[in-house]
Amino acid sequence: MSWKDSFFSLLGKLNPRFLAFAERQMKNIPGVGKKIDEEYAGIMAGLESSAKPYKNKFAAFTQIPETGRSHAEILRDMEAMRAQEESHWKDGFVSGAVYHGDQEHIDFLNQVYAINSQSNSLHADVWPSATKFEAEIVAMTGNMLGGAGLDVCGTVSSGGTESIMLAMKTYRDQAREMKGITKPEMIVPITAHAAFDKASQYFNIKTVHIPVDENFRADVNAARKAITANTIALVGSAPSFPHGAIDPISELSELAREKHIGFHTDACLGGFVLPWAEKLGYPVPPFDFRLPGVTSMSADTHKYGYAAKGTSVVLYRSQDLRHFQYYTSTEWPGGLYFSPTFAGSRPGALSAACWAALTAIGAQGYLSATGKILETAAAIKKGIREIPELHVLGDPLFVVAFASDTINVYKVLDYMSHKNWSLNGLHKPTCVHLCVTLRHAQPGVAERFLNDLREAVQHVKQHPQEKGSMAPVYGMAATLPLRGMVSDLLKKYLDLIFKV
Repeated sequence: MSWKDSFFSLLGKLNPRFLAFAERQMKNIPGVGKKIDEEYAGIMAGLESSAKPYKNKFAAFTQIPETGRSHAEILRDMEAMRAQEESHWKDGFVSGAVYHGDQEHIDFLNQVYAINSQSNSLHADVWPSATKFEAEIVAMTGNMLGGAGLDVCGTVSSGGTESIMLAMKTYRDQAREMKGITKPEMIVPITAHAAFDKASQYFNIKTVHIPVDENFRADVNAARKAITANTIALVGSAPSFPHGAIDPISELSELAREKHIGFHTDACLGGFVLPWAEKLGYPVPPFDFRLPGVTSMSADTHKYGYAAKGTSVVLYRSQDLRHFQYYTSTEWPGGLYFSPTFAGSRPGALSAACWAALTAIGAQGYLSATGKILETAAAIKKGIREIPELHVLGDPLFVVAFASDTINVYKVLDYMSHKNWSLNGLHKPTCVHLCVTLRHAQPGVAERFLNDLREAVQHVKQHPQEKGSMAPVYGMAATLPLRGMVSDLLKKYLDLIFKV
């Protein structure tokens, strides 16, 4: 072990609060902060070409042009960018991101959007069609997720992150009004989506993380021990984004019911897969409103619901609970103001496209799509398990995470990127995943993925000294105990994204 590894190992054993304090002090030492900034600059320079592929290829603007450009010129540039980007995802090289992608379906949704492009859900009196679409989206999704015959209700949001944040804000406000809780806490598995931690920061809710077992499912006993008088909600994923594991929702939600706290099933990823997988005979454990302890859910219509990007659904067991999500203003000089979600104006065209997707595909369409996806995922899992250097984490249905005990899996990821694959690099533990979609169910895509993966593994074995381009960055992010430095690096990357 090198001195650097020994030093980082020692740092990793320190109290996180002390470590954060020490890190802040270290940056103030003359010369150290400058050296760190130089390191950041070097990393960003290496990332700029991939983050800004259009630099010097298309006109760039830092102010509104004096004379407007022609429609034809603008459309020509956009078509050129679309063609370059579409070739990447359309042939199934991307993990998740585009879940349907069939041209006929895209053209249909584009037509729906064009018809409703001026619609604004905020103005229900002007566009009652928008509220019709949203109410029916919620009803159809709630019915699919075990709400038939119950008082299940909800709203349409802009995506999974907003759905999750709305639910946590709802529990915070309910607990404050009904129980007088002013220091709210939520119990969240370490594998739950980062949006829960985002809600923690935005709404001042303390996150109490609980561990997962060897199959990456939340530890029920740890959840039980974590409950306090300030606990407002318990969370489970169906499935989790990193490893595709379905938490023990039945046990967790029953624990929440016993303790009279809320329980949220995050089915953003699986909400439009698991119900159909169950109907197809796959072993899907209970996860929805059929469990009496489940009081809210999130499900993304713009993932496996095959709607256009920008819609999700957050559901509640009762209207009384949903009321804590709403915003109302009764004293504003501008009149009475109210909105169901964070946004005021909302693009009614996206809701129209979502409604159109759900009603055009229908139950038989979702069953067929889910069958294709799960069959493809099964073939990919089998192929990965046949590669001696790799192993699949847990027993997922359609999000396939794999790791290695003998080679650097981030170098495998690096090599796959040179073969045009865009996979997700994960850490804790170090692994990579592929979220299987209809794009991967096309003929030959799974075989191509496995062939390239076998080639990548052999390349990494034969070139152990090769650093790769992104592998060092992933490795640093996974192992560096100074998490503030990793956070700073991410902020620098976001700065790069907004650089003209």
